[in-house]
Amino acid sequence: MNRDGFALITGASRGLGMAFARELANRHNNLVLVARSPEPLHAFASELRRSKPVSVIAIQTDLSCPGAGQRLAEQVSNGGIPIDLLVNNAGFGLRGEFRDLSLPRQLDMFRLNNQAVVELTYSLLPGMLQRRQKGIINISSTAGFQPIPFASVYSATKAFLTTFSLALEQELRASGVTVVTVCPGRLRRNPQGVSDQSVQGRWAGIYQSPEEVVRDALRLLANGGGLTVPGALNKFSVFAQRLIPRNLVPRMVAKMSRA
Repeated sequence: MNRDGFALITGASRGLGMAFARELANRHNNLVLVARSPEPLHAFASELRRSKPVSVIAIQTDLSCPGAGQRLAEQVSNGGIPIDLLVNNAGFGLRGEFRDLSLPRQLDMFRLNNQAVVELTYSLLPGMLQRRQKGIINISSTAGFQPIPFASVYSATKAFLTTFSLALEQELRASGVTVVTVCPGRLRRNPQGVSDQSVQGRWAGIYQSPEEVVRDALRLLANGGGLTVPGALNKFSVFAQRLIPRNLVPRMVAKMSRA
């Protein structure tokens, strides 16, 4: 990435987003950190400013609100902040029966996991195309490779994100924009004790550290983009599902989720 440009990271105050910020700062990338909770966001931004020779801008916003992604992109553009790398990391999952979960919270999940990604990507892309180096990293999940009973909307949002990201990769290849689609399994708990992939169970495979996932994503970014499923067991799980009749997969997952 260009030293004068910025990497914009959503969900940057914890877990995987925090790991992306630390690693990119180590690589001397300027940062725009975006998160919903102001206290941990500004504390983390201050820490990076003290310890790393990079510019750090912190923007507090709730991307699950309607139109929040577009408003954030306008704020960045109006502030004259050039974006070289967009890391669409913010997201959350709900577990339980669809009919029992709060409809407003499920719609929040849809807006954060999907709508905000589309809005940010669409709105920031024109400016990114003018930059010499540019990239997009979309954090999806192994949950997007199969229907998951008791996490039906979550798995659907990740299926959307994976297919959108892979299609976008091909559309933008000729323009020089590198797109990386990351589908991790369950992550080890971060220092705050909150897992980034809270709805997954034993079917998801081994736990991984956020730092491992970040290194895998940035390696792929440097090598021209594509899809990565970090972890050997996660890769095997995704491959094995192709050998099972599609209508049997949700039945198997439902039994494992109840166990």
